[in-house]
Amino acid sequence: MKVIKVGSDFSGVGAFDYAIGRVAENKVFKVQTVYACDWDKYARITYAHNHGEPPYYPKDVYEREIPSESLDIYVSSPPCQAFSMAGRRLGKEDKRGILFFNSHEFIQKNKPRFFIFENVKGLLSDDGGKTFSEWINMLGGKSVNGLPVLFPYEDSVPYHVYWKVLNSKEHGVPQNRERVFIIGIRDDHDNNFRFPIEEHLTKRLRDVFENQVDDKYFLSEKMLSYLETRSDNFNTGKINYRTENDYATTLTKSSGSIDISDNIIIHNIYGGFNENEARIFTKYSPTIRTAKGGGHIPSVIEDYKIRKLTPRECFRLQDFPDTFDFSVVSDSQAYKQAGNSITVRVLEKIIANLPL
Repeated sequence: MKVIKVGSDFSGVGAFDYAIGRVAENKVFKVQTVYACDWDKYARITYAHNHGEPPYYPKDVYEREIPSESLDIYVSSPPCQAFSMAGRRLGKEDKRGILFFNSHEFIQKNKPRFFIFENVKGLLSDDGGKTFSEWINMLGGKSVNGLPVLFPYEDSVPYHVYWKVLNSKEHGVPQNRERVFIIGIRDDHDNNFRFPIEEHLTKRLRDVFENQVDDKYFLSEKMLSYLETRSDNFNTGKINYRTENDYATTLTKSSGSIDISDNIIIHNIYGGFNENEARIFTKYSPTIRTAKGGGHIPSVIEDYKIRKLTPRECFRLQDFPDTFDFSVVSDSQAYKQAGNSITVRVLEKIIANLPL
């Protein structure tokens, strides 16, 4: 049986492992994880609990050894905060942004057959687009989206690269999550690649909801009273909370208190509403983001109550199977891990299109 050797930096809790595992079942090959690498203590615990500890499991990408034998697939997802619309937008000036160059060095030395980069859409506009252009120039020494590179950078690697922004909701997952993917194919390999085509979304947010939810995920009466007090900003001051299982809010970073516009779904606001204070969401869940420190997390309305999305529901919105076990960490860490992950289904469709 064919063996596909893989390795990843910023491995998180193993979205790539699930994705390539599914492809391996369909295409009948064996996956050999040469190494995984992640700095986060709790992500490492969750990863090892679900996938087993890989033969080589370093913490720091600056200290990990680069395998001498070329990998078949190398995956890198440098921390997105340096290029996030919600961050300070320091780009390369942020040390996390410089981690790209560490991944570039890995490709130069290991020469994997394929590589996959994932990052936030904000990367495209960082520094007026210069940051992304530099990434592409350094990664695509042979061609970019099918167009030959006539004058490659001196330090560019000899790969054919393809890049595109993919949205999870267009690939079978009810979450509005846009991420840019860069696919690299080594010059001596078949470079015929196409990004996965969009598919009609049949799953709705209600399909990811748990049937039984612990009381701890419901907002207290005190918090509900606070929210109703905030309703003074609306024309009528009247808010009717209803169960609408096609809706959900975003997982946001902690900033002290519940903000209606980001964390609470408000349905059926009579007499109109102030768009600066509330949003009514349609079909899909907005992007799941990190919830560092257990701060803001999505809320849904159920039986005339408001509750947060559970960690299981957040992982379902990233297409993790229900066999994925996050019980080895706190809910706070589980929310963070879901927000930091890559949507499994999107990765799976990309890998399935590689000429392995």
